Amino acid sequence: MSKLGIALGGGGARGIAHIGVLKVLDDEKIKIDSITGCSMGAIVGGLYAYFGSAVQVEDFILQAIKDPKIELIYTDVFNKDAAKPNKYYFERLINYLGERLNKLKALGRLSYFEEEITNDIFKIIPDVQIESLGIKFSAIATDLISGEEINFTKGSLRTALKASSAIPGIFPPVEFEKMLLVDGSTSESVPVARVKEIGADRILAVDVSRRINEIHPAKNILDILYRTGDISSYHLSLLRLQEADLILRPEVKKLSWVDFDKAAEIISAGETVARENIDRIRKLVNRNSYLLQIDRIIKKLMGSAETPPKTE
Repeated sequence: MSKLGIALGGGGARGIAHIGVLKVLDDEKIKIDSITGCSMGAIVGGLYAYFGSAVQVEDFILQAIKDPKIELIYTDVFNKDAAKPNKYYFERLINYLGERLNKLKALGRLSYFEEEITNDIFKIIPDVQIESLGIKFSAIATDLISGEEINFTKGSLRTALKASSAIPGIFPPVEFEKMLLVDGSTSESVPVARVKEIGADRILAVDVSRRINEIHPAKNILDILYRTGDISSYHLSLLRLQEADLILRPEVKKLSWVDFDKAAEIISAGETVARENIDRIRKLVNRNSYLLQIDRIIKKLMGSAETPPKTE
């Protein structure tokens, strides 16, 4: 019997699109055997493994976005320049810190938000053991000390999701077993290989990362920092996605990772791409294992990872 694994990538608010994909799979009665996620993909995947229902995950996330503590993150800090929506994340952050540096002494800390605030935010995550979840689940984090990628397959769900989504510089690293853990997207954009580790024999990946666009020459250091990060993420995605059997890319590439106010639109984008590919998803689930292996060999020989256009 086939075992479908879902790999959910990081992308901040764009990762809410994962909910739409899962809603369609629920509607179509397509059984998911295992899920691995990083960052927002870990949060959505972990909640789905806990609730067993994409609709319940949607209700949970939409309610959480309205929480004043969480709303502070993407309105007070990052959307302060709402009148200038094209400003880059790094520019917004540095502008904000520059204005309030003397009061906050932010550069003397490991992160913008202190651990007390972060703990308060993550109290909404169910404090259960990963082993008790109805679906096999794991979350990716990155150890700042060793540089190694960590795959949480057991232990506290809350700790795993907190570590996997600890955006460097924004949330404090999570101390765990002599490790200092941050956002899994630092080392793993879409955790395809890791979902195989927990038993999947065919992989559906959902990629919500940005694409490389044609841009004008960099004007300042912020342009360079943002651009190099974009390029690294893009090529890391291509490398990791080569092991996926099917890749879904919701139309969210133009949105910022803090566009939580567009949650309904983002979820809808996930539903749309899943509906458009439902026949391919069913084919993947029902594909004979030997024929699937042949498909993989052919794809590898052709060097194809369903590469997206470099300019969109």
